[in-house]
Amino acid sequence: MKNYKLAGFIFFISLFTFAGTWGYVEFLKSSRTKMLNSKIKLQAESMQSSVADMISLKQNSTMAMALSMVNSKDLAQYIVNKNIPQNHYNDLVGKIRENTVYKNIWVQILDENLTCLYRSWNDKKNDSLYDLRKDLVTVTRTKKATFSISVGKYDLSIKAIAPVFLKERLVGVLEVVSHFNSISRQLSKNNISSVVLLKKEYKKQLIDPFTKMFVDDYYVANVDAPLEFRNYLQNHNPQNYFNNSYKEDQGYIIVSYPLNDSNADTIGYFIMFKKIVDISSMDLEYFMFKWTSLSGLVLLSILVIVTVILFFRNKKQKIYYKNIIDTATNIVIINNKKRILEVNNAFFKYFSQYKDLETFKKEHNCICDFFVDANGYLKKEVNGKYWVDHIVENQDKIHKAKINISGKEYYFRVNAVLVSSESKDYSIVLTDITKEENYQKELEYLTITDHLTGIYNRRYFQQKIEEEIKRAKRYGNALSVIMIDIDFFKKINDTHGHNVGDEVLVEYSKLIKSYLRDVDVFCRIGGEEFMIILPYATEEDAQIIAEKLRQEIETHKQILALTMSFGVTQYIKGESEEFLYKRVDSALYEAKESGRNRVVVR
Repeated sequence: MKNYKLAGFIFFISLFTFAGTWGYVEFLKSSRTKMLNSKIKLQAESMQSSVADMISLKQNSTMAMALSMVNSKDLAQYIVNKNIPQNHYNDLVGKIRENTVYKNIWVQILDENLTCLYRSWNDKKNDSLYDLRKDLVTVTRTKKATFSISVGKYDLSIKAIAPVFLKERLVGVLEVVSHFNSISRQLSKNNISSVVLLKKEYKKQLIDPFTKMFVDDYYVANVDAPLEFRNYLQNHNPQNYFNNSYKEDQGYIIVSYPLNDSNADTIGYFIMFKKIVDISSMDLEYFMFKWTSLSGLVLLSILVIVTVILFFRNKKQKIYYKNIIDTATNIVIINNKKRILEVNNAFFKYFSQYKDLETFKKEHNCICDFFVDANGYLKKEVNGKYWVDHIVENQDKIHKAKINISGKEYYFRVNAVLVSSESKDYSIVLTDITKEENYQKELEYLTITDHLTGIYNRRYFQQKIEEEIKRAKRYGNALSVIMIDIDFFKKINDTHGHNVGDEVLVEYSKLIKSYLRDVDVFCRIGGEEFMIILPYATEEDAQIIAEKLRQEIETHKQILALTMSFGVTQYIKGESEEFLYKRVDSALYEAKESGRNRVVVR
């Protein structure tokens, strides 16, 4: 009989153990799934943001090439004479291909009636593009440089179009055409495959398609589009991916980004494929495409600054270059140390409450009036120097500003250069990196936050305890820790279910957090185990806090009535993080062994 009882006891213990283990495994699976889903969503947004940045970068780079060509004194006369020296421009295009990452650049020169005088990719000329290309017509009417994504006779491509003047008279247009191949190559370095599709209703415009590749009637615009993914789209109807969203299929995340022409009409899609298994193992820097957000934004800023310098040095064409500066999406400010002299149109996209610069200057002399004082961001004075001087003298560093405009916070990458040494005028370019900063903060939040309770996780605890120990060693300040365990938490899960257990964790985490200081670090380090880091707190301070928390928890009785046990200890100078952890863990163990619902100090 005793053996039967023993066997029965072992059976029930095994059953409960199995059930608890199974529940915990399911909880971990659920946690991983939620984390992966969050990563996938953010990865999709990051891929869309990155391809948008790369297209913008290529548009600006292409525009820089166009501006450098139209600034030639001879081009306008060549157009008037209807005689473009082919060898000269063929050699120029060859040098661009040789010395840049853009291996497939085309140049086209047209007269004021949009009759072609020169094409770098073939010998055909004297045909009119007036009825075919609305973007070219717009440039001749507005006399402003612009860039666009459009479909012509040969390809879907990125185009920079600049008017050509002779003594302030429009005589023609120069166009630099670039393609999506360098973008898809860059993405492939991050294990992202791409297929760039033109919507089938535009197929009829393609007289001689450059890549010769199609998915049904959808033209494929990037020469390196993998056959595997072209076949996938062929079998799954490309139109299913014509949206600004993402899908998961066959182990891939499939992300779409719309390609809009100058009239904001969507004419194609940049469709990207990435293995989900690669997303689940990414670290933060890799995940955020840092190579895009840094090198790309730097080049964009440099291009705008070059145009501003041309604005100052070419007084005869000042209006022309002002028009180009106004097309920039970056904020451009020209100022001296006393006041703002000039801004571009993008400035008022953000400061829309001011109708013009004079209205702005009645209230403010400097955009720095809107700076938010935050660690890692620019202030009016940096190390005792005017913020613009600090940037100019530290060009090798990354400068960012956090700006509050009418209650909304923006983040900008800031570049500055002295454009006139005589009058001490500066050109300042602010590139909006709000999306990138917010993505990074959201990813950091996911990485260091417990998804259930919203407090910090074990990873963050390990990071912060190392930092606080270093600070305590250096400055000699007190440092204490509290370790907490919910009493009989397994019984709560077994009796009431894991959903109630989760509610308990959330409710009592909020309660504990409400009694902590801003400098305290509250972390969930296990299922029902928590740790509090208390900088500048002695053992006696920590004991008082722990006892206060113990009493509040015991009387709270929300969701369920419960108690918690507390271990408390103070950092001893010279000890390791591991030894500190062992001592507080030992204190907690003693609190539980001696009856629970108590505080033990060691």
